Amino acid sequence: MTQPQAEPGGGRGAAARAGAPVWPRPAGRQPAGRRSTGRTAAALGRARTALLAYAAVRALGLTLALSGTDRSAFDLLAGRWDSGWYVLIAEEGYAGSCPVQGDLCRYAFFPLYPALIRTTASLTPLPAPWAALLLSLAASAAAAWGVYAVVEHCAGRRTALVATVLWGALPHAVVESMAYTESLFTALAAWALYAVLTGRWLAAASLACLAGLTRPTGIAVVAAVGVPALLALRARPLPRRAAAALVLAPLGWLGWVAWTGVRAARWDGYFLVQRRWGSYVDGGRYTWDRLGRLFARPETPLSAAVVAAVLAGAAVLLVVCVLQRWPLPLLVHSGLTLLITVGGAGYFHSKGRFLLPAFALLLPLAAALARARPGVLHAVLVPAAVVSGLFGGHLLLVAGHSP
Repeated sequence: MTQPQAEPGGGRGAAARAGAPVWPRPAGRQPAGRRSTGRTAAALGRARTALLAYAAVRALGLTLALSGTDRSAFDLLAGRWDSGWYVLIAEEGYAGSCPVQGDLCRYAFFPLYPALIRTTASLTPLPAPWAALLLSLAASAAAAWGVYAVVEHCAGRRTALVATVLWGALPHAVVESMAYTESLFTALAAWALYAVLTGRWLAAASLACLAGLTRPTGIAVVAAVGVPALLALRARPLPRRAAAALVLAPLGWLGWVAWTGVRAARWDGYFLVQRRWGSYVDGGRYTWDRLGRLFARPETPLSAAVVAAVLAGAAVLLVVCVLQRWPLPLLVHSGLTLLITVGGAGYFHSKGRFLLPAFALLLPLAAALARARPGVLHAVLVPAAVVSGLFGGHLLLVAGHSP
């Protein structure tokens, strides 16, 4: 398969795919603060159309998902399932037990999002549930901008616009508008990947450290920063920032796992807590078993069938990404995220949500659609947004479990 070509004027895709970090080069001699502000404003200006399109897709999705019910939209988006746990931790901390999971059960939830909820609630008149939803919505905008920035750097503005819209129209995209951690985590992952691609090692490592404090799959972001940093150490003289990034990136994830181990008084305390929730690594046996039983049933639940389709599609897209030689950090992050999702036991119905941060898997689709005529592009994206919204309503109102 031929390697995709960057669009004219579309950034530095060829250099990025070749694995060479590229720094943006500001023109002229300006104060550092002014240069930074100017670059940010210019980047936001380029992303404006994509962000507006993303907001429109999500608004349509929420309108379709919440239509036909008299239930509170706020309760549906911020008052159930994992949202309730994050708010509870923000309000009460990690002490306390669960009826089934026992003591230390709250330590299965990583601390950055609850800490941000608590901070926002203390600095504003918002109660914790509203603060949680506000943070998630703000993070979804930051994530969409991060998706755009990464794809623009690799493949140009038109492909970046399409990828941003596609990310907002995924089957489980309703979670991007809920008080869950996926939006925050995707924002941290996307900007960490962008920092790696542009050679900003310390920024990449700092964002990876924060991602490691947000979700268990933060280890995939750590690897996406660590592997290129490790490869960069072959250069002479030794690149000190890459070496520092290699040390800094895993501290968030390792720190939380170690702290949970201290609280549990055993080195594998975090993994014990996760096992009590029914989540553990089994090499994919649970996932394959569920897939086998799923298609052996006479009637397959819609949510489970969609998860099966998402997993199959993600696997195919990962192979295509490798064949098309997209940048190594994107392949490492997406590949590990998919591996962790498939290789973990439990929560089959949530595996589609777990893959939301692996936005780089959309690159082959986005690149192909970006080359299509406007009529074809609209004929794909508009129905995708509608179906995503309707399926989001199914997840919120019919499925009966956390998306």
